[in-house]
Amino acid sequence: MPNLKIFSGTNSSSLTDKITKILNMQTGDCEIKKFSDGEIWMRYNENIRGCDVFIIQSTNSPSDNLMELLIMLDAAKRSSANRVTAVIPYFGYARQDRKDQPRVSITAKLIANLLEKAGADRVITMDLHASQIQGFFDIPVDHLYGSAVFLKYFMEMNIPNLAVASPDVGGLKMARAYAKRLHADLILIDKRRPKPNVAEIMNIIGDVNGKNVLIIDDLIDTGGTFANAVNALKNKGAVEIYGACTHAILSGEAINRIEKLPLKKLYVSDTIPHIKESEIIEIKSVSSIFAEAIIRTNQNESISSLFEVV
Repeated sequence: MPNLKIFSGTNSSSLTDKITKILNMQTGDCEIKKFSDGEIWMRYNENIRGCDVFIIQSTNSPSDNLMELLIMLDAAKRSSANRVTAVIPYFGYARQDRKDQPRVSITAKLIANLLEKAGADRVITMDLHASQIQGFFDIPVDHLYGSAVFLKYFMEMNIPNLAVASPDVGGLKMARAYAKRLHADLILIDKRRPKPNVAEIMNIIGDVNGKNVLIIDDLIDTGGTFANAVNALKNKGAVEIYGACTHAILSGEAINRIEKLPLKKLYVSDTIPHIKESEIIEIKSVSSIFAEAIIRTNQNESISSLFEVV
């Protein structure tokens, strides 16, 4: 692993420790603190001149996580690192990927510009809410999928009479890939969203009566869409309902809402920290996928196999 150094922002320290443990490395030594007025200050406490530097930080709320990543990128570039890769397990603001109404920002594009300007030579991320965000960058973007972790687990479970459901049209491609690998039927839930963070289930396309259903989504925020999907499926005769999502944002009353649902289990990844397991929520780590992507990138090997919705 020539000149490889891995550093973590404060938001992704737990995931970074798992990644460096897999790679039999130590997390790089850096210091991050805030002044009394809230300004972020950081310093690398080891020489990174000429090194291949990977900075791991999810950019979920608050915005300090994004600012911290930008500062770390800038400091690495000014410290003469040879290449700086931003590893962003959860890419915040990905839902603002287009101008869907007048006088709004395409914030995902703004974030891409900021990352490049701060000094990122490459980006590694997972399960973007909109895949076309890769095109917002003028640097290489490696888009990984958490399905490798979840699919392996569901294959081992071997759930009988299974159907895979997508909570909206945008997730249909991923749900179809799961259904194909699990030899399951495909269900589409048609919804409309009258305003942000509010979803209304309109129709279920496909037969769920008497079936066990797995709901696949890239993220769960307030849990409104997911809750509506679970209740609609149950009302249509689903037996056991499972959920799987890569990014468990779970803001507001989401956890309480989910724990009241007629749900067997919700499986989430650790791209976003501080999500506690419960009787319903179980965490599956994606550290092995990121570790493999980092080592292959460092050694200039292909990581195309990690892009597949396996």
